[in-house]
Amino acid sequence: MTEERDTLETDVLIVGGGPAGLAAAIRLKDLLAERAKRPGVKPLEPSIMVIEKAAEFGAHSISGAVLDPSSLRELIPDFEGRAPLAAKVTTDCVEYLFEESKFRLPITPPPLQNHGNYVISLSNLVKWLATEAEKRGVDCMPGFPAASLLWDGDRLVGVRTGDKGIDKHGKKKANYEAGVDIRAKVTILAEGARGSLTKTAVAKLKLDAGKFPMVYTLGIKELWEVPKGRIQKGEVIHTMGEPLGWETFGGGFIYGLSDTEISVGLVIGLDYRDPFLDPHGLFQKMKTHPRVAELLQGGKMLKYGARAISEGGWYCIPRTYADGLLLIGEAAGFLNAMRLKGIHLGIKTGMLAAETALEALEREDSSAAVLKGFEDRVNASPVREELYAVRNFHQGFKHGFLGGMINTGLLMVTGGRGLVDPLAPSGGHADMEKLIDRYGAGTTRDFFQRAKADGKLTFDRLTDVFHAGTLHEEDQPAHLQVADPNICETTCRTEYGNPCEKFCPAAVYEMVPKNDGNPKSLKLQINFSNCVHCKTCDIMDPYQIITWVTPEGGGGPKYDGL
Repeated sequence: MTEERDTLETDVLIVGGGPAGLAAAIRLKDLLAERAKRPGVKPLEPSIMVIEKAAEFGAHSISGAVLDPSSLRELIPDFEGRAPLAAKVTTDCVEYLFEESKFRLPITPPPLQNHGNYVISLSNLVKWLATEAEKRGVDCMPGFPAASLLWDGDRLVGVRTGDKGIDKHGKKKANYEAGVDIRAKVTILAEGARGSLTKTAVAKLKLDAGKFPMVYTLGIKELWEVPKGRIQKGEVIHTMGEPLGWETFGGGFIYGLSDTEISVGLVIGLDYRDPFLDPHGLFQKMKTHPRVAELLQGGKMLKYGARAISEGGWYCIPRTYADGLLLIGEAAGFLNAMRLKGIHLGIKTGMLAAETALEALEREDSSAAVLKGFEDRVNASPVREELYAVRNFHQGFKHGFLGGMINTGLLMVTGGRGLVDPLAPSGGHADMEKLIDRYGAGTTRDFFQRAKADGKLTFDRLTDVFHAGTLHEEDQPAHLQVADPNICETTCRTEYGNPCEKFCPAAVYEMVPKNDGNPKSLKLQINFSNCVHCKTCDIMDPYQIITWVTPEGGGGPKYDGL
């Protein structure tokens, strides 16, 4: 028997209340206000709704972050003085970290020069954008996770939000509340990297046909309070080298939000080869380097978070439109990996999506033929110009750091072409080597060297998870779905040594004794309440049997200030 559900109708539905989604809502409202002032124009007053899985806007938003303000200035010209911008960049540099020393590059490479940019908390910026959207009359609804897509054939007609009040065995509790069907003429997916609905839509409609697979990185970050004088407000430091070595893509960042507040983090390519590699462990090791330790010693860690980043570039962006559907921001892969920036591209693509949605509403036609206007607008905008110039960046690092740096130099003098165009990306999770290939037959010992957690400078996963403020209702179905746990207990354990225990930065996955009398017999335990919604497991599992879905509404981290 089909369960009866409430239905909400809206004209434009935006799924995801980050910078891209909120920019789309704000821009559409502003365009409608401008349109209403023109004489003789047919009245148009569409409803616009933004739904967000976090309990409040900004709670799940995390980035480094250095903001290129160009798109925000276009969206809200008087943002300076009103938006929560921590500091204008005062100085920037790039440092190569050796084992115990550093070398500062004499010249900061042009892509990493940040004159005119701002050090910010993305969480705080998103909170402010949500208030701007609400002022304009947008229906902003936090705590509403979109659990599935609603289809009419191959036309997207809306989403269904998640049920509430289901226990861990899948049974309805006393407080059960069925999810709501939200139907819309245009649905804009702005979920960020590896969005669960975006993943479903791309697969169903084959939007990635003829495109390279998306490649991701994982960003791990802590916010520290330190004694005054350790860093200059607005100082931006990017690092290469330690603790990543020569074959792993990535780098570190240190940003001065104030004279006493530092963002420190590490970005690691999710196409690494070593099955024992531990991103969280590498981040802790980074903090023990003398260059970083001298900044943090005597300070206090305030907040922690982690999030996957879409870094594949121009050739990995899927088709961004279909009947009733638009993909924007990092959900589609609009991010400049060479510049380490995507917020401005998210805002700009949100604005272009708003223009496209308005055209669809005016024409009363939200078919793919009309929504293709979004792709045309992107191609005619600075978005394409910027991303096409770095189209082969991440791909160049698939054979290691040295080859990647040579390729980067070639890109800068050839307008993004390099030696080969297009340059195929790495294989992502498929690049992970089996234990036998990496360490030889019979290997079971974990060779990765982790920094010891001292509780002052370095921390274990659970301590960091506490500082992420993550919270989930314990008595609900796990939102991390493993298609065949038997693979984890047998094949994966033998072939890869259960890398989920290492790549998860939140101690979600744990192999524990089965208690069947055999001390060597293990089973997978999923500590889903630890999850910080980074999506690494969905991306990096070598068998692709882990699927991240939205938990009960409002669950997850609380990234205030990150």
